[in-house]
Amino acid sequence: MLSLLVWLPLFGAILIGLYPKFTAARTAALAIASVTLAINLFLFFKFDPTVSGLQMEEYLPWIEQIGLSYRLGVDGISLPLLALNSFLSWIVIYSSKPNIERSQLYYSLILVVSSVVAGAFVAQNLLLFILFYEVELIPLYLMIAIWGGEKRTYAAMKFLIFTAISGILILLGFFGLAWVSGSGSFDYNANLQAIASIPLPTQVILLTILVVGFGIKTPLVPLHTWLPDVYVESSPSVAILLGGVLAKLGTYGLVRFGLQLMPDAWAELSPTLGIIGTVSVLYGALTAIAQKDIKRMVAYSSIGHMGYVLVACAAGTKLSLIGGVGQMVSHGLILAILFYLVGVIEEKVGTRDLDALNGLLNPIRGLPLTSTLLIVGGMASAGIPGLVGFVAEFLVFQGSFSVFPILTLLCIIASGLTAVYFVILLNRTCFGKLDNATAYYPKVTRMEHTPALILIALIFFLGIQPSWLLRWSEPTTNSLVASLVDSVHQASDRQIALQSPNLVAPN
Repeated sequence: MLSLLVWLPLFGAILIGLYPKFTAARTAALAIASVTLAINLFLFFKFDPTVSGLQMEEYLPWIEQIGLSYRLGVDGISLPLLALNSFLSWIVIYSSKPNIERSQLYYSLILVVSSVVAGAFVAQNLLLFILFYEVELIPLYLMIAIWGGEKRTYAAMKFLIFTAISGILILLGFFGLAWVSGSGSFDYNANLQAIASIPLPTQVILLTILVVGFGIKTPLVPLHTWLPDVYVESSPSVAILLGGVLAKLGTYGLVRFGLQLMPDAWAELSPTLGIIGTVSVLYGALTAIAQKDIKRMVAYSSIGHMGYVLVACAAGTKLSLIGGVGQMVSHGLILAILFYLVGVIEEKVGTRDLDALNGLLNPIRGLPLTSTLLIVGGMASAGIPGLVGFVAEFLVFQGSFSVFPILTLLCIIASGLTAVYFVILLNRTCFGKLDNATAYYPKVTRMEHTPALILIALIFFLGIQPSWLLRWSEPTTNSLVASLVDSVHQASDRQIALQSPNLVAPN
């Protein structure tokens, strides 16, 4: 089933892209995305939420000479992210314009992204993971360069450079793990067992390399400089893929190949990682307040919300880790609706400038339903109770406070700043008076509202029934916490042994 989830979109992309003058590209892509989403939903029925380890594993030997094997598996961390990937891919295809230029290439690239991201989430071989991780660079580069804004060439090249550096660093870290451990294999389980033989200082160096690599993808401050330009110049659909799906590869990699694979080194670096996460949260919130472009404001807000995930993982408690997984999913849903609605506003009004926008909530000549949905999306991002954003952030704060009380308080302050910049956005965009001379905007059709309504329904549902989101991850995150606690205790024992004076036997 996991192979079907990975390869079905890719084969569909090949058929759509290579079939000459195929006029039903959107319909075919939507059908393939629907089947993929149905397979993901079926995975939830097959998945046992009481098991912490991998399930539905698949294995085929591939290139054994270099340690590359085709090994797949899913656990409580990857399962919700798989569903998020398939769901947002479906949303992107459904919400794309029917008359988009070069439609065969466009929909083929979306399906390729869906395929390789799913492969990265289920890959249980380090080389297989990096193969999927790097392939997504090509379709997204093309989507930014072809369907982006005025500065799309610059943004696409910036994305290419940063993502390539990220992949090179991760590959170096993986080679270092396999070489130093002497495992002779890149299979995840083999390296997990061999990691204990690596000295702790070496583990810290290797983990630092991986943190920088995955930190670029997340992105974390100061590795974030590619994000604002790339998100702003991308079309709304591509921005949804970048922020809602692709950024999760960064946080997923930190959990899977950092915390889980090297818990000893993670325990050593966790205070530093907590500080970096908090700086990202504060920077994202403060920078978003200063923006005049609503799309750039949403882009900077993404930096802050991904910082919560790093703080949660650095704290390493049961509540914080399960909150971190929930934050990945909730951030993807909330960012998707915000970017989608910003795209609708730009298309109908012709601007994203806060100084030019006003009165869109006007029931006669404005965009009343679009503005209402934007208000709900802003409330979800600000962590209002009853919406999915509140559940994830509350668990992150509650779980992290016992470990990082000051950092957690700073994150709570940043959460309040989130409300500030969304109040600024909503006040200037939705309220006020329309200009009678210019405010004759095209109406938003029912089809254009459908993706936002589906996202809002899911945001409400998971906010009211968070167990449907969190119960799948709890056994896996509890297992991660247990391994991290053991590492902390072992580190404390080593520190005590080093500090204790040598006892001299009495004469």
